Order: sequence, then structure tokens, then C-alpha cells
Amino acid sequence: MKKLFPLIWSFFVLASLVISYSFITPNDTSTSAIEEEDVASIKWYSWTEAVKLNKKNPKKIFVDVYTDWCGWCKKMDQSTFKDPKIVKYLNEHYYPIKLDAEMKEDIVFNGHTFKFVKNGRRGYHQLAASLLDNKLSFPSFVALNEDIHRITIIPGYQKSNDLILMLQYFEEEKYKTMTYQEYVK
Repeated sequence: MKKLFPLIWSFFVLASLVISYSFITPNDTSTSAIEEEDVASIKWYSWTEAVKLNKKNPKKIFVDVYTDWCGWCKKMDQSTFKDPKIVKYLNEHYYPIKLDAEMKEDIVFNGHTFKFVKNGRRGYHQLAASLLDNKLSFPSFVALNEDIHRITIIPGYQKSNDLILMLQYFEEEKYKTMTYQEYVK
């Protein structure tokens, strides 16, 4: 009997686990849940895509200049850029671009080829440097008008409530008649 006890005990534990798991319902992974997740994300464009779309249907352009190693960039991706009001506003009123400041691919714009420039261990992309006036700090954001002229550079991490006001300020073209400080009052 002593030799059978471990076998009987193992059978009892296994039977209990099987019965317990039979009452657990699986998570719903229907397409509607997946579609909701897709709707709740920013449609990021490449530089080339946004410029092409802008020719057909002019909108302002929002450029997120980032690097893969930037912790604050990742934090914005996980918080600010997941906020439903930011997602909705950017998708409706802007062509949002994610621009890796260290990307290796060339970008041709306005007859000029912007390239990656090796500098030390890393390097930088000439378009990112041009957009940021060679002040390469990350994250940084650039607002461009419909003619793809820079409105402003926004350096540093931005919380949702701050960023939405900035996006509205530029989209509504209030920057032409008042300062940002006047706008937020």
C-alpha cells in the first residue's frame, strides 16, 4: 500500500487540475477586439508616404524624431501616443511621421538626398538634423504646415494633456495670431 500511495496521490492531483482547468474560459480573441486595438493606434507614415499624401490632400505634418535607445521616446510610445484623444487627433488632423534619427536609408526630398552620417559609435540622419537645427535631443517633435515648412520644434517628453493643446494650437493656426502662452490661458 505504501508503494501505491504516491501513485494514487499523483492521480488525485492530476484529476483535480484537469477538473479545475475545465471551468476556465479562454480569453476572447475575436476580430472585433483586434480591430478595436488597431483603431486605437496612430497611423504612422514614413517621410515619403506623408509627403506624397500631403500633395493629394494637404494637412499639417507631425514628426516624431526618435532613436531606438531613447528611454523617453519609448515612454511616450507607451503612454502619450496610446492616449485615445492623441490617437484620434493625430490621425484626423495630421500626417504623423516616425523618423528614426539614426536610420541608414536615404530620403530624397525637394531635390536633395538626405543621408546617414557616421559620427562616433553611432551617427545621425541628415533629415533629422535639418529638422531639428542640428540640436539632436530625443524625443523631439516637429510641426510642419501643409507646405512642409517648419512651424516649430517641440523638444522633450510630452504628457497627453500638454501635447493635445500643442497639436490644436498648430492645427487651428493660432500660432499666426497669438503666442502659445496666450492660447493656453
